[in-house]
Amino acid sequence: MTRPRGTDRRETIVQAAFEVIAERGYRGSSLGAVAERVGLTQQGVMHYFPSKEQLLMAVLERRDQWDLMGFSRSEDSSSLGAAHLQQLVEYNATRPGSVQAYTVLAADSVTEGHPARPFFQERYARVRAWVADLMERQEGELPSGLTAEQLAPIVIAVLDGLQLQWLLDPDEVDMPESFRDFLAVLGIKV
Repeated sequence: MTRPRGTDRRETIVQAAFEVIAERGYRGSSLGAVAERVGLTQQGVMHYFPSKEQLLMAVLERRDQWDLMGFSRSEDSSSLGAAHLQQLVEYNATRPGSVQAYTVLAADSVTEGHPARPFFQERYARVRAWVADLMERQEGELPSGLTAEQLAPIVIAVLDGLQLQWLLDPDEVDMPESFRDFLAVLGIKV
């Protein structure tokens, strides 16, 4: 079964927007820059995405879909827990462009009136619940008597912070190794 031409064109536009946003940030990007990258006019892009905000939301949703396709989540519950997070860090270390786009957009979204703010608020709530679930599956007690819900935002902060440091200095920051070290400090073996 082949995909309709419009679906392919939308995918091409979303990929180009992803790249432009990773390079320039949301506020520094434009529909014109995306249009130039895909060989369309700005009106041509607006045929598929009537506003910059709608294109941004498509980029964010598609990025999460790419993550799910590329990062295979095991159905075997014995592999869940901190080891699953370690696999995610290792996977992200192979995708600097995706990590950069995510980092830029997440940081941009904290500004007043940013169109991606609700997306990231909802996403972080969902990710905190997911990480808490993974931490609950750990064998033994969690460090320092923390609950899984208390540990989840700390784990996410470390993940996001490592990504930022790795993007700024990939030769000095080994993201997977640093995350393993963090888990070791917590007394969690992977």
